[in-house]
Amino acid sequence: MRKNLGVKTYLYPQPTLVIATYNEDGSTNAMVAAWGSISDNNQVAIYVAKTHKTIPNILARKAFTVSMATADLIKAIDYLGITSGNRVADKFAKAGFTSVKSDNVDAPLVAELPLALECKLVSYDEESELLLGEIVNVTADESVLDQDGKLSVEKLAPVCYDSAGHGYYVMERRVGNAFSDGKSI
Repeated sequence: MRKNLGVKTYLYPQPTLVIATYNEDGSTNAMVAAWGSISDNNQVAIYVAKTHKTIPNILARKAFTVSMATADLIKAIDYLGITSGNRVADKFAKAGFTSVKSDNVDAPLVAELPLALECKLVSYDEESELLLGEIVNVTADESVLDQDGKLSVEKLAPVCYDSAGHGYYVMERRVGNAFSDGKSI
């Protein structure tokens, strides 16, 4: 039997994303977003409130990076999520992260996070607060690649956020093969 949970209970875990930008003074800022995903072959879509410091930074430089959270850094990542860059100017450094300049966009990479999407601003809609970015490059640390040099989700073990239970969970086990397993039916 199914139970009605109501609309206030968000129904599914979301990837825990870290969006990094440069501030006006060139220092690095980062925030955590849970409402985003790949929306096309080379595009990312993330809902980001205009009150976040990240939005004016993106609009000024027309670029940002998106990394996936990892379990070993969850305390620092959570700190980025609960601390406003509008109130704590050096929250990125306080969290213990270091930035590396991207060669492809005017935004920083988070050195400690092994996977990053380097994005150019496509658009930001102030009413819906939908941020769209064109993915111009993807970088990955060798530690999250398989023997063929391809991304290994098992090695990356990305973190998802459960908005109903306010928990972080690790995704690290393959359970099927897309566009294949259903052919047996």
